[in-house]
Amino acid sequence: MEISVIASSSIDAGIGSWDLKTGTEQLRFKQCASPAHGLTAVGDKFLAASQLRNASGSSGSIFFWSWNKPQAEVKSFPVESINAIAANREGTYIVGGGASGDIFLWEVSSGKLLKKWHGHYRSVTCLVFSGDDSLLVSGSKDGSVRVWSLIRLFDDLQRQQQGGTLYEHDFVEHTTAVTDIVIDYGGCNALIVTASEDCTCKVWSLSQGKLLRNIIFPAAINALALDPGGTFFYAGSMDSKIYVGAMNSSTDYATQALGSVSEQSKAVTCLAYCADGNLLISGSEDGVICVWNPKSRSLVRTFSHGKGPVNNIQVVRKSSVGNSNKAQSSWKRTGSLLPPPLEKYERSGEDIMDGIVMVDPPPLSDVPAYSSYHSADLINEQVRELQQQGSAATEIEMERLKLEYKKSLQMNDQWQKNYENLIQVVMEEDLNGCSR
Repeated sequence: MEISVIASSSIDAGIGSWDLKTGTEQLRFKQCASPAHGLTAVGDKFLAASQLRNASGSSGSIFFWSWNKPQAEVKSFPVESINAIAANREGTYIVGGGASGDIFLWEVSSGKLLKKWHGHYRSVTCLVFSGDDSLLVSGSKDGSVRVWSLIRLFDDLQRQQQGGTLYEHDFVEHTTAVTDIVIDYGGCNALIVTASEDCTCKVWSLSQGKLLRNIIFPAAINALALDPGGTFFYAGSMDSKIYVGAMNSSTDYATQALGSVSEQSKAVTCLAYCADGNLLISGSEDGVICVWNPKSRSLVRTFSHGKGPVNNIQVVRKSSVGNSNKAQSSWKRTGSLLPPPLEKYERSGEDIMDGIVMVDPPPLSDVPAYSSYHSADLINEQVRELQQQGSAATEIEMERLKLEYKKSLQMNDQWQKNYENLIQVVMEEDLNGCSR
């Protein structure tokens, strides 16, 4: 497994790539001037980045690079300037946040624009998928943070029954632009940390849909990275420091950070954490990328991206033998190493399967690869058909399904209680260790 650090800038300095273990510079990808959160690795198959060049124009642009060629090979031109982009873990979907506040969801293998919706009142600044890829969290210049269920986005019937709103949660406590978002690995019980130009970081409960903690910093926070243990997060600020914040506290409001990992000469603009080796990677306005040991607070090595600020950093794990997946195999059948360009408009008519939306199961789940989730209206139709049959066998099957459903709810409640108890114990031990 090869671990690389990739970084881009808001000026046309390309995308730098370095081997994290040896520090060796790898290929430099050309023609890239991306906004903050405008760079992503699509699975481990290729790179994608939105571009700043057409930010003042009527359309945007997103470029694709394969790992072994410096030139952008596929260029897409959405209907508006795209700022933040993100890909799910398997690389089957790409989302982009527009300057208008609209959010776009594309299928990678076909380039099809599956969904476009108005997410925020102002420009979308950051996008992140949950650990199981079932949720999307977006932040905006208007200070709002919204949580979207990918299944519910396509389920018109369920949305109508639950009040008509597309989002699951709408967090509006930030007073200025949201600059970064991280989410832990708790699935539907995950914690979300958001940063803003208002000099605060906020910790939210996904299951409860409420603010758990507010931390005020001496300067605006540009970037976040989450410790793999889920008990601490790192915050890179405009005052050149990287602070450490606790996810849990005995009070809902705190006025101080726990400490500072380092001090640099320029503002910290982006952060990433590599669990392999427990390394924290930071980028700054002076174009320097630093690799830190956060436990000893020592500098391991530095990379130079060149002139201009580094505004995006990602840690990419590339398999020596590619893991073929559905998306990659479908576009490779066309003879290309990269998928087709992303479409500008949503399709209509016979190109859309009316009433049925196929959503890939989360990776490493127990759901077979050939299975898919269907929208609620299709499930309800199947239930109605069973009820109309009216046979004794049907009644037995209905009772069995009701019993299984009840058991699954009870099991889910038990797992949620176990998870919350475990998190509480771990956080208390970590905080006690810090106090010693």
